[in-house]
Amino acid sequence: MTSPFLESPPRSLLPAEDQEFIDTLISSYLGRPGMLLGLLEEIQARQPGKYLSLETLEFLAARTGIPASRIYSVATFFSLFNLKPQGEHTVCICRGTACHTRGSRQLLDRVKLQLGLREEDDDGSADKIALTTRDRKFTLRTVACFGQCALAPVVEVDHSILGHVNENGLEREVAAIQKGGRK
Repeated sequence: MTSPFLESPPRSLLPAEDQEFIDTLISSYLGRPGMLLGLLEEIQARQPGKYLSLETLEFLAARTGIPASRIYSVATFFSLFNLKPQGEHTVCICRGTACHTRGSRQLLDRVKLQLGLREEDDDGSADKIALTTRDRKFTLRTVACFGQCALAPVVEVDHSILGHVNENGLEREVAAIQKGGRK
C-alpha cells in the first residue's frame, strides 16, 4: 500500500504537533469530494486566532501535492478563511444593497468608532473590511450579502444573525461583550 503523502516530508516551521495533526487530517480526507475545503476548515478551527498561516498553507501544499497557488486561491476566495489572526469575538456587517440602503454603513462606522478601529488598519479593499483590535478581542468584518435581505440591515455577532439592527442596538451588543456579559 502506498502512503497518501509525498515521499519526502517538507522542512517546515510548523510545530511537530501541527504537522502530525495535518497529516492525520489528510489521511482522513484523502479521495473525498471537497477535500481541500474540509482540510482548510478543520486546520483553521484548531489554530489559536482562527487563521491559516502561510507556513500552514505551504506545508499542506507540500504534503498533498496540491499546488500552493491553488490552496492560496481557495483560502483567499472564501470569506470563511482568514490569513491573519482573528479576534475572540466577531462582528460581521452586511454591505449588500438592501442593508446598505437601510443603514449598514452607519452601523459599520459606529462599531469602528466604538472599538477604536481605523480603516487604514486594514490592508484589504474598501469594499471588504477585516479589522482586528490590537488586543485581539474583536474582529470587525464586512460581507457582500448574508442573503437575509428582508431583515436588513443584518449583522452577525459571534455567529448569531441579528436582523433590523440599529446603531444603538448594535452598540449595546458590543458593549455587553466588552463587559463580559455575552459570550
